[in-house]
Amino acid sequence: MRIFTRYILREVTSYALLGGTLFTFVLFMRDLGKILELVVRESASIGQVFLVFAYTLPSAITYTIPMAVLVGILLGLSRLASDSEITAMRASGMGAMSFVRIVSIVAVVALGLGLFNSLYLGPRASAGLLQLGDTLKSSQASFEVQPRVFYEDFRNYVLYIQNVKPAAGAALWDHVFLADLTQPATPHITTAERAIVVAGTPGTADAQTIRLHMIDGGQHETTANNPNQYNIITFSSTDIPIETEAPPDTHLGRVDTPILALPLRELWHRSNQAGVPENLARSYRIEFHKRFSYPFACLVLMLVGVPLGLSSKRGGKSTGFVLTILLVFIYYFLSSVGVAFAKNGKLSPFLGVWGANFIFTGAGIILLYQMSRGNLALGIFSSIGGSINKLYARLISRGGNESIASNLTPDIATTLRRFRRTFRIQFPLLLDDYVMREYAANFALILSSFSALSIIFTFFELIGDIFRNRTPLFTVGEYLLNLIPFILYNVTPLCALVAVLVTFGALSRSSEITAMKATGISLYRIITPVLIVTLMISAGLFAFDELYLPAANRRQEALLSVIKDKPAQTFLRPDRKWISGQTTDSGQPSRIFYYQFFDADKNVFANLSVFEFEPHSFALQRRIFASSARWDPRVNRWIFDDGWQRTFAGETVASYQPFTVATFPEIREQPGYFKKENIPSQEMSYGELSRYISDLKQSGFDTTRLSVQLNRKVAYPLITLVMAILAIPFSLSMGKKGSLTGIATAIGLAIAYWVVAGVFEAMGNVSTLPPLLAAWSPDLLFGIAGTYLLLRSST
Repeated sequence: MRIFTRYILREVTSYALLGGTLFTFVLFMRDLGKILELVVRESASIGQVFLVFAYTLPSAITYTIPMAVLVGILLGLSRLASDSEITAMRASGMGAMSFVRIVSIVAVVALGLGLFNSLYLGPRASAGLLQLGDTLKSSQASFEVQPRVFYEDFRNYVLYIQNVKPAAGAALWDHVFLADLTQPATPHITTAERAIVVAGTPGTADAQTIRLHMIDGGQHETTANNPNQYNIITFSSTDIPIETEAPPDTHLGRVDTPILALPLRELWHRSNQAGVPENLARSYRIEFHKRFSYPFACLVLMLVGVPLGLSSKRGGKSTGFVLTILLVFIYYFLSSVGVAFAKNGKLSPFLGVWGANFIFTGAGIILLYQMSRGNLALGIFSSIGGSINKLYARLISRGGNESIASNLTPDIATTLRRFRRTFRIQFPLLLDDYVMREYAANFALILSSFSALSIIFTFFELIGDIFRNRTPLFTVGEYLLNLIPFILYNVTPLCALVAVLVTFGALSRSSEITAMKATGISLYRIITPVLIVTLMISAGLFAFDELYLPAANRRQEALLSVIKDKPAQTFLRPDRKWISGQTTDSGQPSRIFYYQFFDADKNVFANLSVFEFEPHSFALQRRIFASSARWDPRVNRWIFDDGWQRTFAGETVASYQPFTVATFPEIREQPGYFKKENIPSQEMSYGELSRYISDLKQSGFDTTRLSVQLNRKVAYPLITLVMAILAIPFSLSMGKKGSLTGIATAIGLAIAYWVVAGVFEAMGNVSTLPPLLAAWSPDLLFGIAGTYLLLRSST
């Protein structure tokens, strides 16, 4: 019995560890790029970045530990059942409860880990994340500022600079424009030829400030009630402390992080404290119960997983994988629904949080009873598993030993043979057909599985918004359907990597690769059909991104706004308050526009200010203010109403001219110039994004990130081919180790690629690397590594 116990535990544990790693990896990948950007921006040390990873991990594994237990039980027992090992064990005297007792060891260990994580690690990690986020705010601020881009993340300030020079522990800025918006109608303006910026010291009183040591500049002040009063102060140097208020980063925490950071005793105390609002007390009680319910889900899912895993003899591991996705979806759906009802007061916090556990416990008891009494219910699952396995086998073996040409019509087959004879092309042959079918079947199965996992995770994230805003299920379904293209585009390279590993790993394990080589066929000829198919997939991804994906992304973003109950949004930005003027010839003044409102339909500004600067010293030359400005198409000019203009000469006002109506022919920006589209790069094709970047460069918008994304639109689809090349030598070296090793290898390679790609993309985003190099470096590095390993493989 001890031998059986060790054998079953080893099988279940290996799949559980693999599944837990995979699920955690999927959750982490969405925020990896933002975390890596902290490194390349040099606003966080390597130690701080590791702390961000460490502090984020407990919240992720809270959900993935129960999922890992379920996938380990279902895949492990399904594999034993498909090989009739379960039948042999039961024939030797093992009963159903013997399997429950053995597998419960894994569940109990996972329960202990889950409780330790949710009761001890989780709150401390959330508290550490809050503290680390506060520490990084000021250190990031001075490095986030980009040249010729308006920076609005300082409290009550807007900053614009024309050049940045990084330095050790500081930053050097040239041609600085700083607007104090404490009184938005009359901003106080400070200009300087250059400035030295030093971040506050962590742990001190000025930790949340940066200090601007400004050199050779001036300050301009006016009042809304008395426009005739205007003060100018020039300086050779001055210090301006600015309090940082960086926007919250999603990778540094969640909205409910303060509650998550509370220890268990404090949660219980606050939930029962007199005077606490009912909705807040309910949130405390919900969080209290969640810290116990999710760890105990390990036992609950074990009760369901054991009978289903033992009954999946005909389905094998494919049934186990499908059931894992299905059960994970059902459990977290019921849990999310219960929590949503508890937050709305329709259920008690205890019942809302623990409801899913109670339902699955009842289902598990029923299934265990069925397993010992004829298992009608389990027979249905087994039949479903058998159907899935037969369908999968049919996909792989479709066509038997016939070539593609034999399945074509006689005319097409004749044409294909003539084409081969004319150009002496020996493709595709019988061997190519076989290898391509194996690869295509594996790729389709893996792609559908990964897409289903991504949709499930997305649905879990939105379930609270769906119930809170009473979103119709039709809208949710339409959103998920329009989200599928985006998911397919993003997971295809990973799926190609796994498919190549599984395909050639299986061929190598069954000695088919050796048999092919024995007939005189080289390895390069064997892998050719897979590389051709993968190249076609890469070209298809690029075409997909050009022709269909942008429109689908726009639709799903619009539907997401409906689900989250956001105001109706357009792609225009009439609310942008700061914008630089058109690029002028050398010697002409540069302009910055500031307005409090712009009616894009009527082409009317409210409280418009125009600042003109001397191009060499960046000293303010002229300032125009108008309570309103409207575009007159008859004269093709802006008409300024009820305002004034001032010109400056050093510390004095050279001229002051109030006006009721005025025009300024030198201001040539037309209404369309101020109607900038704010469209994410994934919602545009390559040509649209290229034109969009050119347009934004003229207006002082940051186009660095968009330029990186423009190059990635070509580089990203090609990584599918690079991954296939890299996976082939790894798959051949696995030998008899099995598909489990292949999947683990795929996860390792995928993590390596996304880390490298994230680092290079982050370096491109902060202008450390040119956009072209930032986008293509991962392809080049992994392509060179894959080609080198492939050339060293035995042919």
